[in-house]
Amino acid sequence: MRAGKGPPDVTILGAGIIGVATALNALERGLSVEIIDERSPGEATSFGNAGVISPFSVVPQCLPGIWKDVPRWLLDPRGPVKLRWRNLPQVLPWALSFLRNATPERVNRIADAMALLMQHNVDVYRRHLAGTGHEGLIVDAMNVTVFRGAAKPNMQDLALSLRTARGAGVEIIDQSDLRDLEPAIATEYHSAALIKGQARALDPGALCKILADKARSAGAVLRRIRIAGLERDAEGSIALRTAEGSIATRKLILAGGIWSRDLLAQLGYRLPLIAERGYHLEFPDPGVSANHSIQDAAAKVILSSMRGGIRVAGTAEFAHIDAPPNYARARALSPLAKRLLPDLNIEGAREWMGIRPSFPDNLPAIGPMPDLPNLIAAFGHSHYGLGMAPVTARLAVDHVIGAPNTDLSAVSPNRFLRD
Repeated sequence: MRAGKGPPDVTILGAGIIGVATALNALERGLSVEIIDERSPGEATSFGNAGVISPFSVVPQCLPGIWKDVPRWLLDPRGPVKLRWRNLPQVLPWALSFLRNATPERVNRIADAMALLMQHNVDVYRRHLAGTGHEGLIVDAMNVTVFRGAAKPNMQDLALSLRTARGAGVEIIDQSDLRDLEPAIATEYHSAALIKGQARALDPGALCKILADKARSAGAVLRRIRIAGLERDAEGSIALRTAEGSIATRKLILAGGIWSRDLLAQLGYRLPLIAERGYHLEFPDPGVSANHSIQDAAAKVILSSMRGGIRVAGTAEFAHIDAPPNYARARALSPLAKRLLPDLNIEGAREWMGIRPSFPDNLPAIGPMPDLPNLIAAFGHSHYGLGMAPVTARLAVDHVIGAPNTDLSAVSPNRFLRD
């Protein structure tokens, strides 16, 4: 517990879903907490995802054979991947490391680590929402991956087998059952693979804000301050450097997403964390609805009904962290959404861009930084931050209280810093 007017037991840098979930976990374990961010909770990457919360999001992006698709994706204006070519020198080393992870053995190891980080995520979110008056923000929803043309769902497909091997309930349905499940779906989609036992958030940004309010009401202090850098003293404690002076910490959890990279570089840590931009479109008056999270197997986009309309997401762009948004990437999602739902009203669409912090093995960094046990990493969750936040929170706080009991070698920041 906090003593006197000194620093809190734990300072969390970052008010996204990782930082907020970590604050709630720390408060439940009797720690005093301060969250620091220059933005309000849920205003950055946590705002704009597709809302999927699944214990079975265990499929990394670095699947075997992906290299065959990358040239076609890069040349397709509506493709799922875009590279700003001036950034190729920075992206190329990361991409080569990414492809080295695309082997069956490594993918299975990564999937095991992802499964650990996804455990009980739906249950934890519902527990956190209990009593807030916003329990309905999370609803049961399957992942419905739909197929058209010659492509067909196959239980032996690697992505499905990675899920079923880790406990997912999967069912393949034909066009008739698909139309019963999702009446608005286009008739060209002839079948689907259903992934059961998961949920979705109807407003991910609001979810983060509501949980931040809960943390505040439980005693957490939230401060909006821009952090210019990190400083360490001879004892290994970390202070936050701001324009208004230095902020002392006892234990610092770094949950700042992509912005964590440059802060750690000031302390001599060089991590292969890249800015992977994601875009979405949200149609505020869609005229149709989706009962579940619908994913086009070919186009690599996912569509969901949200509180603010229908949202379609699923594009990636590699660009400098400070480069202006390329909203043509968001607008390219409109015809893909219309293909899924032909009667969708696309007028008045709202565009959004956020920056995913991605390591080349698709796993985050969780745990103390080498030689700095008071600085604990909790960032780099790529596409999976919403699903991994509850377990990330528990593991990070384990290190604060000195009681880690989980092997974190697969996600340790040290995996990138060994000689």
